[in-house]
Order: sequence, then C-alpha cells, then structure tokens
Amino acid sequence: MARRSSRTLTEVELEFMQVVWKLAEVNTEDVIKALASRGRHLSDGSVRKMLSILVRKGYLSRRRFGRTFLYKAKIDEPEATRKMLKDLLRRAFNCNPALMIASLLESSNLSPKEIAEIKRLIAHR
Repeated sequence: MARRSSRTLTEVELEFMQVVWKLAEVNTEDVIKALASRGRHLSDGSVRKMLSILVRKGYLSRRRFGRTFLYKAKIDEPEATRKMLKDLLRRAFNCNPALMIASLLESSNLSPKEIAEIKRLIAHR
C-alpha cells in the first residue's frame, strides 16, 4: 500500500526547510553543504527531488537563475509550526487541545520555570 502524501512537513522536509529559513534563498549545492554539516550526506538528485516536493506542497517557490534554480520559503517557520501542530492536534488528539496539553504535561519533565511560563502564556491568552 502506497504511503499517503502528508500536507504538513515530514521530518526530512522540516530539515530542508530549516536550511532554507536560515539561508533565505538557496540552490541545491547550498542545501547539500548545509545538510552535510549536520551529518546528512545526500546526492544532488535526492536534494532536487525533495526541493521539488516542497515546491509542489507550497512550502517553497523557485526561480531560474542561469543554469540552476534558486529556492525561497513561501511559508515562514512560525506558520509551518502552526500547521504541524494543528495536524497533530487533529490526528492524535481528535481536535481536543486540552487533551494535547495534558499529554504534553504528563510526558514532559517540565521545570518550575517552564510551568510558570506556560501559566503566563495562558493567562495572557
């Protein structure tokens, strides 16, 4: 059975997007170098394929520059994060934010400082 295409970012796609967000506009060589510095060594063809997927999903735009393409984010990091959280909320927690927060609180070893910050954020909501 074929895997269903995700509308949000997969783990690898997120890694590519982090490179684009950091560098603003990239070509395939920029991505290859940035990922290699993180210990991920990919071929030019693999990088081009992933960038094409991100263009198709609407996360990147591309423009021709000489004999290559330059890629730029169409969606900023906060918006992408919100999309991933909404997708997780829908799929894993049946659209119940309280259940999602309860799960986070139960599964995390939060410091008193982090708990205070969460309370502050809720109070100012």
